[in-house]
Amino acid sequence: MSEKKSSLAVRIFAWRKRYISDKQLTLILAFFVGFFAAVAAWVLHGMINQIQKLLTSGFEFSSYNWLYLLFPIFGIYLTSLFVKYVVRDNISHGITRILYAISRNQGKLKRHNCWSSVISSAVTIGFGGSVGAEAPIVLTGSAIGSRLGQLFRLDPKTLMVLVGCGASAAIAGIFKAPIAGLVFTLEVLMIDLTMAALLPILIACVTATCFTYLFVGGDSLFTFQLDGAWAIERVPATILLGVACGLISLYFIRMMTACEKMFARLKERRYVKLLIGGLILSGLIFLFPSLYGEGYSSINVLLNGRTEADWNSVMGNSLFYGQDNLLILYIALVLLTKVFATSATNGAGGVGGTFAPSLFIGAFGGFLFSRLWNVNQIGVYVPEKNFTLLGMAGVMAGVMHAPLTGIFLIAELTGGYQLFIPLMIVSICSYLTIIIFEPHSIYGMRLAREGKLITHHTDHSVLTLMSLESVIDHDYQAVNKDMQLGKLVHSFSRSKFIILPVLDEAGTLLGEIDFTKIRHVVFRTELYQHFTVAQLMAPPVATLGENDPMEDVMRTFERTDAQQLPVTDTTNRLVGYVSRTRMYAMYRQMVADFSAE
Repeated sequence: MSEKKSSLAVRIFAWRKRYISDKQLTLILAFFVGFFAAVAAWVLHGMINQIQKLLTSGFEFSSYNWLYLLFPIFGIYLTSLFVKYVVRDNISHGITRILYAISRNQGKLKRHNCWSSVISSAVTIGFGGSVGAEAPIVLTGSAIGSRLGQLFRLDPKTLMVLVGCGASAAIAGIFKAPIAGLVFTLEVLMIDLTMAALLPILIACVTATCFTYLFVGGDSLFTFQLDGAWAIERVPATILLGVACGLISLYFIRMMTACEKMFARLKERRYVKLLIGGLILSGLIFLFPSLYGEGYSSINVLLNGRTEADWNSVMGNSLFYGQDNLLILYIALVLLTKVFATSATNGAGGVGGTFAPSLFIGAFGGFLFSRLWNVNQIGVYVPEKNFTLLGMAGVMAGVMHAPLTGIFLIAELTGGYQLFIPLMIVSICSYLTIIIFEPHSIYGMRLAREGKLITHHTDHSVLTLMSLESVIDHDYQAVNKDMQLGKLVHSFSRSKFIILPVLDEAGTLLGEIDFTKIRHVVFRTELYQHFTVAQLMAPPVATLGENDPMEDVMRTFERTDAQQLPVTDTTNRLVGYVSRTRMYAMYRQMVADFSAE
């Protein structure tokens, strides 16, 4: 039976290659990626809404609720059990995993990524986890694109385009923002904008957006009505808001990193992490219910408030309810503690992203900035609603290092195109502020520290995509240190290299014999019984580690001017040899492939 299936698959693949080109197939698959990404977004948000409605529909708005202390812990515990016993893999940091797949795994994502993040994040967020659903859906969409590409045996470059299609379709589907989906892929995932990539990504974005409209209607996640036309007199306030958003982004990134390191030190102590993270999260949600879940309802309160009573409703379900004079304090405390709630959720074992938290913090930061500006009468009046919207774009641009994504997402999401110029000012100022302190986004910084992040720089991208294993030659002729010169010459006659490694019985590299350096004795047969390898060998000019990044390998070849270099493992056992000629030939071919349309 398996042989019949195999032969059928071969025939189907042959038929496809004959009648459908790779470019045509990529466009067809882009449509299906967009459709499935829209379905994933619809299912995930539907599950989150149903769980939250079931758990919190009976809560008293004018009073605190003790169940906030229980639901988040229980949700994270259920999620951790699902991940440990069903998924059996780490599925946190979804967008970072996509970047890793692009940079190090030729765009290949695991099969379970097509569904595991949807279920786990729905439980986490539905029970109150203070994270976002966007990163899990982006990972799901990218995984769908990756698996479809692998199914049809497409090359790694096309596979990366389909991964980008999945990511962009997820953003486009969630927010009904096709342009933002396209720009997100270009800025965050760093897929180069060539015609070969642009058209499939556009198809995926438009498809996901259309099907999302079909599934949920015309309602947006956020509603917004412009509060007065933008005026040139507000430029100073807008610039200062952008700088403030950059500093808020820096606070968010640095605190997230510190909290992640703290939870990482607990390693496999799962129940300790659950206890610490769960208590922090539930305690913060009990004090500030706005931190429950994604927090989009609180954002809508700030975006649509017209009176003090409207804005004060953001303190509902909390100990602050009815204390109207504490609104600024409440907003500031929520802004400061959101990062701890998000870190505690993921650190304790929950699954979710930082996309929604950055929007949340941006909204609260923009509102706080405008309220303090107006209360202190620093300058011309600035509308709180408008600056709430601008803050969302500013913090997103800073946290993700993606100013265009911040501009287009917020503009498309809310219909706030009349604020396009201030959106640009805030996003640019925020980005210029954050890059002074952090050169990489919150998604890329982990990989950048390990030298595994692909960028728009073609040379660096190609070196990142190359792996040392792909250029190692394991077919070497080894000799031992006691071998006489006569036998050594015979070994050279059978070797394709001019360098022979000298190994002991355990395979440890003791030295090398370079043919060009022993020519003065090689052709004197009367010396064949008088010299041994131990007398002729020399230490290698340099050695490479089997996990060395290709940039370091290139630098080592340039520094030593060697033709071949040995690769050893951590115990100094020889793995193989890397030839300069072979390495540069592969590099030139990859540059040509990478640059082709």
